[in-house]
Amino acid sequence: MSLYRLSEPADQLVAPAIVAAFDGWIDAAGASTAATVLVGGDGEAVATFDPDALYDYRSRRPVLDVLDGKLTELVWPDLTLKRARHGARDLLVLTGPEPDFKWRELSQDVLEISQKLGVVQWVSLGAIPAAVPHTRPVPILATASKQGLLAEDEQQGPEGLLRVPSAALSTIELAVSSAGMPAVGFYAQVPHYVGGPFASATIGLLEHAGRHLGVELPLGALPDEAMAQRQRLDQAVADSEESREYVGRLEQMADEQGQPSGEDLVSEIERFLQQGGGESGPRPRGER
Repeated sequence: MSLYRLSEPADQLVAPAIVAAFDGWIDAAGASTAATVLVGGDGEAVATFDPDALYDYRSRRPVLDVLDGKLTELVWPDLTLKRARHGARDLLVLTGPEPDFKWRELSQDVLEISQKLGVVQWVSLGAIPAAVPHTRPVPILATASKQGLLAEDEQQGPEGLLRVPSAALSTIELAVSSAGMPAVGFYAQVPHYVGGPFASATIGLLEHAGRHLGVELPLGALPDEAMAQRQRLDQAVADSEESREYVGRLEQMADEQGQPSGEDLVSEIERFLQQGGGESGPRPRGER
C-alpha cells in the first residue's frame, strides 16, 4: 500500500520540476522551507502523504487549539506536493516536516509520482549552520548528480569525501537521480550566531534555484526583511567588542578561504547537533 494519494492535474504539466525542502534536518534558520512556501504559494495539492505512517507524534506533536476551554482543532504534520506555475513551466513543491519513518518507501513513492507526472528535474533546497559572517553574501554550496548541471560560478563540493548524518530529503534525491532524473541541491550557509529566520539565505536559495530552472521566483518581502535583519545585526555587533572581534575573524576567514573544507562543515554540523538543532557559537547581543 502506497503512502500517497495522487490527484492528477486536469491539464498537461509543462516541463515539470520538483523543488523540495523539509523542515528539520537540514533547514537552518528555516531558510529552505521559507523558500518553498514562496515557490508553492497557494498552488493546488497534487499529492498528499499519510502522516500516520510518516511521523512520530510524540517528537513532532500536532498543534491543539483550545478555545474558551473547549478543544476545537488539531493541526497535524503535513507533507504535500503542490503545483505552481512560474513563467512557462510547472514547479511541483514537495515540503513539510522531515518524516520520522519509512524513508526508503517514501523515496520510491516520490519516484513513482515523478514518473507518473513526467517530472524532468529535481532541485533540493537546504541550509546549514556555518562559520560565516552576516556581512558577506550568503555562500551557497551545490551538489549535482552529474557534470554540466551547474553554472560555472556555482560551488560544487566541498572536494573529497564528506560523511555527515543524512537527511530524508537526500534519500529521496538519491532515489530519483539513480533512476536517471537530473538532480541538483543548493545549500545556504547560515551564520551560526544568527537566531531565527535569515532572509538573506532564503533569497540566495531562490535566486540559485530560479536561475537553474530558468524562471524568476518570487521574493515577496524578503529583501526588506534582509535589510532590516542586517541593520539589527550590525547594531548588535557594534555594541559588543567581543562580537566585533568574532565577526572580524569570520570575515578574514571568508576572504582567505573561500569554499569551506569538508572538515569545517562536519565540525559545524556536529556543533549544531550538540546544541539540539539550535544556533551555535556566540550570538551578538540584542539578536533573538
